[in-house]
Amino acid sequence: MWPLCRVGGFMMTFVTFSGSSVPRNVRALLALAVTVCFLPNIPAIDSNLEAFSGLGIITTISQVLIGAGLGFMTQYLIASFVLAGQAIAMQTGLGFASLVDPVSGTNAPVVGQFFTVLCTLVFFAVDGHLVFIRLLLLSFETLPVGPGIFTPPSLEAIIYFGATMFQCALSTSIAAICTLLVVNFTFGVMTRAAPQLNVFSMGFAVSMTVGLFILLVSLDAFMINFTIAINALMRDSCTLIGTGCEGVF
Repeated sequence: MWPLCRVGGFMMTFVTFSGSSVPRNVRALLALAVTVCFLPNIPAIDSNLEAFSGLGIITTISQVLIGAGLGFMTQYLIASFVLAGQAIAMQTGLGFASLVDPVSGTNAPVVGQFFTVLCTLVFFAVDGHLVFIRLLLLSFETLPVGPGIFTPPSLEAIIYFGATMFQCALSTSIAAICTLLVVNFTFGVMTRAAPQLNVFSMGFAVSMTVGLFILLVSLDAFMINFTIAINALMRDSCTLIGTGCEGVF
């Protein structure tokens, strides 16, 4: 039961599987299948633990939190590129085009959705999901089933990776931000020199055209930023469960 709680918590927050587009029955069956595969490699659980006791309830809660914390780290990776897409969309005027985010259920700019789909596909292409399932199995050795939970250094890994998320989002969108700053500055000079020009109608079209061009050019740097982000994600995830990354990849 307790390994199933940890795996279930992981599936509850893991990227893609935690989305509303994935039925709960599918997540539950997937968690059960992964748990059955894990059972031969899970260390023996203390036989003195009773499920229907105070310590047993604390153990159940701690297992869910451990799995949810490890799965939550993958949300940071997707969120960094969502932030980058939203920043580019707001600067270029492409934010008017929005779609319903299947994960959060809210409206999000199309550029952000584009980066979300692209990042998710690359994450699965490099077998990121298999690496995290491997980390989940290792967590049963470093954090055995019991009332214990993350240590303070492990919790700092979650907090510090939030800073990495914003750094990655800024590095992805900085080209579009600087370019549009120059474009807006140019239109400001034009307005000062020729007030009769209708800058609002002309500037909006130019900003969108330049934004699409910058979005196309900045895709070359996507894999560089993705590599930096996923390396930081793996390092902090290993720190979270109290193990080294050697032998995981």
